[in-house]
Amino acid sequence: MKATILVVDDERNIREGLRRALELDGHAVAMAADGREALNVMAAEEIDLVIADLRMPRMSGDQLLKQAVKQHPSVGVIILTGHATVEVAVQAMRDGAYDFLEKPVNIDRLGLLVRRALAERKLTVSNRELRRELERQQSSRGLLGNSPAMRRVLEMVEQVAPTRASVLITGESGAGKELVAESIHRLSPRAEQPLVKVHCAALAETLLESELFGHERGAFTGAAGRKRGRFELAHTGTIFLDEIGEISSSVQIKLLRVLQDRAFERVGGEERIEVDVRVIAATNRDLPAETAAGRFRDDLFYRLNVVNIRVPPLRERREDIPVLAAAALKALAEENGKRIDGFDTEASQRLWDYEWPGNVRELRNGIESAVVMARGSMITAADLPPHIREESGSAYVRLPVGSTLDEVEKEVIRYTLAACKGNKTRTAEVLGIGRKTLHRKLVEYALDTGPQAG
Repeated sequence: MKATILVVDDERNIREGLRRALELDGHAVAMAADGREALNVMAAEEIDLVIADLRMPRMSGDQLLKQAVKQHPSVGVIILTGHATVEVAVQAMRDGAYDFLEKPVNIDRLGLLVRRALAERKLTVSNRELRRELERQQSSRGLLGNSPAMRRVLEMVEQVAPTRASVLITGESGAGKELVAESIHRLSPRAEQPLVKVHCAALAETLLESELFGHERGAFTGAAGRKRGRFELAHTGTIFLDEIGEISSSVQIKLLRVLQDRAFERVGGEERIEVDVRVIAATNRDLPAETAAGRFRDDLFYRLNVVNIRVPPLRERREDIPVLAAAALKALAEENGKRIDGFDTEASQRLWDYEWPGNVRELRNGIESAVVMARGSMITAADLPPHIREESGSAYVRLPVGSTLDEVEKEVIRYTLAACKGNKTRTAEVLGIGRKTLHRKLVEYALDTGPQAG
């Protein structure tokens, strides 16, 4: 999709000249003769970038700049002037100008500025949309993701939440099974009642039994008094049994009875305690395989697996990485007292390319590391943990539909240069172009980082 650039100058010849140059670069161009006319144009159509003369009748370029920043904060403004001074340039940048260019205009220099400004605007708009999507999802369901795989999970959560059915949540470690359980409870009629969580793998067999069902005084060494178990504490609410595949056969039998009879006795006690508890369990194990091997009771499995919700690993829903990353960045930047606006293009690509064996948990940990290491207002690839920035490089380049040919060429050159470890001779060979052509392209796209090996 073409970017729309608004050229504002009181001299018609200059307006027409800039229009022709920008259209040759593939942009759509609107024009205005002064600041007031420009504001009217900006109110009537979507403008991606403004190029405005500083000296104009009715409303000058600096006045237009202040109004544009106020009314259209995502639109970049490049100021043109024939009266350049350091003071004017500094003031324009302070007022929010993207950059400053002297007349007569160097068309090549202007073209480079335009490409940079549009790329920055695209990144700003993308980050703003991610923040809006994040806020929308946080306020509605708490689970983040708009990929087809996560939409199916969300649909199942909404369908099963109002019922009493037991739910078994399956998926790899770190995929977000606990968040699914929390969402089911929050959307259920039991939302005002307790959600009690038990991590089954964290406790020894004897301790787990006492933790689940409670114990009477003297039931075992150290039992100095009566203790209510998690099932009692969850009465009228929900209990979440995480890592259910780790429990012993004796605990499996007692848990089966609770599911069948809605009743149990405390350890060392005889009193029958009836409870009304909705059970949600989670595991990263293959429970059908465990039952086939005799390590997990099939009757308990069927009781737990009334509804099965599989949480897909992050590599199967890469479309959700940007919004998950934005959510983690927002929270972790606040926790660390930093102002970080988002991820630059290369960092976003690295996050997309990485396989994430630890799923959402690993993503959050990686972003926390990047927040700590970041020195600027954007997370760069250099800020990411080494295993992510070094192992996520891929032999292909992803580009959004609608990219211009210049953008495609720039990304291909950038990734090929990185793959060749900065060796320009090798990069030129891979691209099938001469080294002089490569050098010109590196300068044109602001990719030239100085002399490299070769």
